[in-house]
Amino acid sequence: MAKYKSHNLFVEQKSTDFFDWSIFLLTILLVTCGLISIYSATFDSGMSVNFYRQMVLAGVGTAIMVATTYIPERWIYINALPMYAISLLLLVIVLKFGKTTYGTTGWLAIGGFSLQPAELMKFSTVLMVANHLSKRGTDIATLRDLFTVGAYICVPVLLIALQPDIGTASVFGAIFLGVLLWAGFDIYLLWFVVSMPLVMIASLTGTAGFVISVSAYSIIAALFRRNIAKTMLTIGIVFAIGYFSPVLVDNLADHQQKRIHTFLNPEDDPRGIGYNVIQSVMAVGSGGLTGKGFLQGTQTQLRYIPAQWTDFIFCVPTEEFGFLGGSAVILLLCGLLYRMVTVAKEVSSPFGGLVCASVAVIFFYHSIINIGMAIGVVPVMGIPLPFMSYGGSSLVVNMAMVGLVLNANRTHKKSVYMRG
Repeated sequence: MAKYKSHNLFVEQKSTDFFDWSIFLLTILLVTCGLISIYSATFDSGMSVNFYRQMVLAGVGTAIMVATTYIPERWIYINALPMYAISLLLLVIVLKFGKTTYGTTGWLAIGGFSLQPAELMKFSTVLMVANHLSKRGTDIATLRDLFTVGAYICVPVLLIALQPDIGTASVFGAIFLGVLLWAGFDIYLLWFVVSMPLVMIASLTGTAGFVISVSAYSIIAALFRRNIAKTMLTIGIVFAIGYFSPVLVDNLADHQQKRIHTFLNPEDDPRGIGYNVIQSVMAVGSGGLTGKGFLQGTQTQLRYIPAQWTDFIFCVPTEEFGFLGGSAVILLLCGLLYRMVTVAKEVSSPFGGLVCASVAVIFFYHSIINIGMAIGVVPVMGIPLPFMSYGGSSLVVNMAMVGLVLNANRTHKKSVYMRG
């Protein structure tokens, strides 16, 4: 409890008066949905220990989230570089001494738990990028700052790609694009960057996909009314990427080609690599409007989807609680993202605003990709659903990132009140 002077009056303020309860409650509700889903997915399968571990780590994450809320923002700002350096060191260590799971060497065994340094790296990278761009005199439109921010992101991407964990590495690309957009980078160039993978995917579906995607890009590019030379150059690059996409895919490793082929045609290998996708789509669709009931989902309880408590956790609420259950999860995520973006706009601190925007981008990307995986519209990339998928490192780090947003909001409200 503290006293602040406002309009010549001393007003007693509680520490919770500047706390954003809406963000906190939305997070707790999502964590609760995750625990319920993990309990169902591991029920009577011999894997119930995963539920109890997640429940313990949810408590740890909540404590860290609250603690992070009350750390002085200046301390977080100053320690961004040390945290970034420590996270990079852990990524190097995990390549040498890490535990391998599903072909990815990405975990360090610590007692009965595992630490995934790549998750901690997201947290540290957000702070490091925000630290740099909030310094006086920086401008993302300059090559110096653009390449500096790019370097902060590319170094962990390379280390994570060596594990190999391409899904997690792609999250850093989303962070980069989100930061560029928030910091006022040229939106036309952002459209160009985002369009390239979309054209590539569309081109892999055949000639029609190639023609439609390149034509759509060209029309939208023309609507920007930018320099004609720049417009024609980007159209030419997009055309080349789409045209040569099949050649590039043919030169990938066999398992990578199979993942892409499964994404485009999962029904071609229903008992092999396409199995999870097909079963996931069946689980989501079979729930109907209200679902089959808690612990009554056939795809979930009969274990048709291997390790459903991780990447395909979204299938559980949609099968057992139907369209309403899946919609409730999506609405909670949307509500949390809306509040984070709102806080990012409101805070007066450039550092706090960039942190909030970056955290929102991470959660948005994770949600879109994971739910897209579950309904078969994006490739399986091993990206967890925030607060719901099983994984202690992911859960604790996500809750710590929510703590950063709560911190920025509290610091802003406190400063406004004191100016009074």
